[in-house]
Parts: sequence; structure tokens; C-alpha cells
Amino acid sequence: MAPRSDKLLRVLILGGTADANRLAAAVAAEPHIDTVLSFAGRTETPKLPPIPSRIGGFGGAAGLMDYLRAERIDRVVDATHPFAAQMSRNAVEACVATGVPLLALERAPWQPRSGDRWIEVDDLPAAAIALGGAPRRVFLGIGRQNLDLFADYQQHSYLVRLVDPPRGPLPLSQVEVVVARGPFDRTADRALLAAHRTEIVVAKNAGGDAAVAKIEAARDLGLPVVMVRRPSIPPRRTVPSVADVMDWLVHDSTPTERGV
Repeated sequence: MAPRSDKLLRVLILGGTADANRLAAAVAAEPHIDTVLSFAGRTETPKLPPIPSRIGGFGGAAGLMDYLRAERIDRVVDATHPFAAQMSRNAVEACVATGVPLLALERAPWQPRSGDRWIEVDDLPAAAIALGGAPRRVFLGIGRQNLDLFADYQQHSYLVRLVDPPRGPLPLSQVEVVVARGPFDRTADRALLAAHRTEIVVAKNAGGDAAVAKIEAARDLGLPVVMVRRPSIPPRRTVPSVADVMDWLVHDSTPTERGV
């Protein structure tokens, strides 16, 4: 069990995003905030923050409840990816059960602009269907976790961008892999799509600046984008910026009093 200091606010940041890393840098400068940044462990070489960190899951909502109690956490900030829906649902459930205040750092979703050719769908299986039956050259900007959802559509040629090199064969027979870490550049992404003669882009509506380059590049090239809408998450308090989170932490910094 973590020791309690009345002068320290114990904060758990659920991370794995550029926003979480920016928040980690901000809280590192606050001596009265004792913070741990948690990574899910899906990236093999995460960018480590200037604060203590942990890697791996909690064991569902129940495991997160146990962690909050054992570590005497006073605040939780959910700065996970907008599509890390299960982690966000677990955070809502665990914080309600333990009485720990929860705040979500939630960037606004991208909105279609003039020149965009979006095909909006509710989930990735629908995105795979939306590619159609005729062979196409597809840029999959969805990470590595859900590539198997496209395994039944082997008529397409895929370009996949991953943070880490794949450890084994991917479930796609016609695939080229680019290993790169964001944030990405509009000009470079436009050149990437053009060089691979991409005909259509598949993307999750993550919002923010780190991954918007592929959307801007598709607009520049007149390419259609199959845009996956965000999954639903239970109601929770949200803010759009690191500054808003810091205001919540710094100006409402009384440690939570509760039994263990």
C-alpha cells in the first residue's frame, strides 16, 4: 500500500497518447502532485514520461478498483485514446465504486471540411465492408490491433503504418508496412499516399493533431476516407485541454479522505 502524505495529491493518469505525455510533463513541474502514468502495454517501446509509470492492464474494472484503493489514488485522469473504450468504461465504473473523482481529457473529434470525401461508419467491421468488393489500394490508419477484421477482404492491397515492427506475419496477404511514430506531417503523408498509389483511406476519428495528417493528405489528393465514429462511453466529466486538467488538479487538490 502506498504511504499517505497529506501534502501530496495522488493522481493516476491513464495514458498512451500524446495528450497524456503532455499532461505528464505538466504535472512533473507540480511538487505537490504525486502522479503515476499508466500504459496499456500495446506499444513495445512507449515514450516514457518524466514521472513514475507502469505498463500493463489492471484486470478489468475490479482490478482497477483494487489499485485505486491500494495506491490511495485521489484523482484519475483518463487520457487514453478515444477508441480505448473498454479502459474508459472500466475507469468510470471503478471511480464510481471507489468515490475517486474522474476527469477525461477528451480531444474533439475531427469534423469534415470542404474537399473531404468521408464515408462515416459505426465500427471497423463496417469500415471493412465499406471498402467494397472490387480490389482497391487501401491505407489502413488504424494501428495493429484490429487488422484481423480485414482478413476476409484479401482482394485489397493494404498499406499499414505501425509504431513497432510486426513480430510475425500480418493477417493480410497483400500488405506493405511502414514503421513510424507520430505526430505525422501533412506533406510527408501526402507523399506516402501518392507513392503507394492509395485509392482510399480507413481511419478512426481520433481527433487532435498527432494523426490528422493522413486526413489532410487524403483531402489534398481527393481520396475518400472511411471514417469510423467513436465508440460510446458512459457519461463522465470531460475537458478538452491539458490546461483544463491542470486547473482541476492544482485548484482542487485536497486529497480524498476515505477508508481503505
